[in-house]
Amino acid sequence: MVIRPAQHTDLQDILALAASAGTGLTTLPNDPVRIEDKIKNSVDAFSRDIVEPGPEYYFFVLEDDVTGKVVGTCALVAAVGMDEAFYTYKLSTVVNTSHDLGIYNKHKILVLCNDYTGTTEIATLYLSPDYRGGINGRLLAKSRFLFMADFPQRFADKVIAEMRGFSDEQGRSPFWESLGRRFFSMDFAKADAISGLGSNQFIAELMPQHPIYVDMLSDDARQAIGQVHPDTRPALAMLKREGFRYQNYVDIFDAGPTIEVPKDQIKTYRASRLLPIRLGKPEGDTESIMISNRRLQEFRTTVFETRIDTDELIVSTDVLDRLQVKEGDTVRAASLRNKR
Repeated sequence: MVIRPAQHTDLQDILALAASAGTGLTTLPNDPVRIEDKIKNSVDAFSRDIVEPGPEYYFFVLEDDVTGKVVGTCALVAAVGMDEAFYTYKLSTVVNTSHDLGIYNKHKILVLCNDYTGTTEIATLYLSPDYRGGINGRLLAKSRFLFMADFPQRFADKVIAEMRGFSDEQGRSPFWESLGRRFFSMDFAKADAISGLGSNQFIAELMPQHPIYVDMLSDDARQAIGQVHPDTRPALAMLKREGFRYQNYVDIFDAGPTIEVPKDQIKTYRASRLLPIRLGKPEGDTESIMISNRRLQEFRTTVFETRIDTDELIVSTDVLDRLQVKEGDTVRAASLRNKR
């Protein structure tokens, strides 16, 4: 399995993945024009000299190097909110007090904000159902942190991830039903899809600009704030192990948590090592090690059972082929599993 930048020749494979993803992943639409546009933007980003992060979109695919088929996607947005406003709700507290009556009330409120403007976002994570299980999901998700470590100047000091909010088995979001529907007059799926098109002007036009008192929402809507969809729990747990934390920011549509971490505190980023690569057979206790070739436009990441606690990274010939490197080249390596 190899992670590499998406190319125009990957279009049909990516569209097949988008079709299998259904309507839940709006950043991977089953639309050839929009996918082609994402690939073009990514190719441009990889070829551009970067002094500081901007609206660049880095689109990666997971390729089965046996079949040559693309079986997964992931992406990085270098700095959100640079082209279109990036909206979130901040969950805050206000206090109303009447000294004469002896009444002291604390209220939770949701405040519409753009606080994450300029931060890096990890996005567009999707793996074919046929390839789930084992290490593929972790490789797909964590390879982005190796890329950040190889090219830190291309990314902001803070990294965020928007997690899918709670919805029931029928896809109904209680938060949307209690709040969003009243102002957008459309189903949750339609609003989420419009937002996924990349234009958020309708949010500015229709969303209430005043704080929302949480007490005025339905019981199930209040309980959904900051909660993730059951299918998202494994991804949330993995990112928490990487150092991501919930800081009371939630999605404006389904109230799913937005989690964040300083870039240099991401465990894979911080623990990765630069090592010369050498052919051989690893001895002793080995583990699954992610390895990147540290190149930009020809970026490659793969996994091999070896050891990272040595002065050289011992690998097989097929690893050199996958990474398109030669013996003696310096690579970046990190354990696929976080050490607690």
